[in-house]
Amino acid sequence: MRVKPSMLGAIAATVLAGASAGAQDLPQPLLAPGLTPYLTLQAVGAQIYQCKGGVNVRPVWTFREPTATLLRDGASVGQHFAGPSWRLSDGGLLQGKPVGKAPGATPADAPWLKLEATIHEGQGLLSEAVAIQRLHTTGGALEGACEVEGALRAIPYSADYVFLKK
Repeated sequence: MRVKPSMLGAIAATVLAGASAGAQDLPQPLLAPGLTPYLTLQAVGAQIYQCKGGVNVRPVWTFREPTATLLRDGASVGQHFAGPSWRLSDGGLLQGKPVGKAPGATPADAPWLKLEATIHEGQGLLSEAVAIQRLHTTGGALEGACEVEGALRAIPYSADYVFLKK
């Protein structure tokens, strides 16, 4: 699934205009005491959902995967995709697992997350990351019933990904 380029521009402008949250502004589940932020990338893309149900259960939209372009100072530097994973143009790859969650600013915004780095590949900017925070989400949330099992829906989103090191 692809997000229309016109949507990407509008979302990117919103992300780039947003202010960065300091640690004092973060909800408790996202705090990372003893870790230092060293890289912030903006993601612009979509959260992909799939219509799934169970036996005698009405199907609902279930998160499947993200797909986003990672930006630094307005320039594309990599991709964010299923895993969750981040791959930069310098060859580095990072995978993580969620360990903390807080609601987005509105019900339409994907939750803010704290992720623990689980897999590193290659050298580069991501090689020092031990944790990642997904902050300042805009869009990306989808809940509720759906009609056709297996159907996919891409919900445009943007977020800041803050990479932290020891």
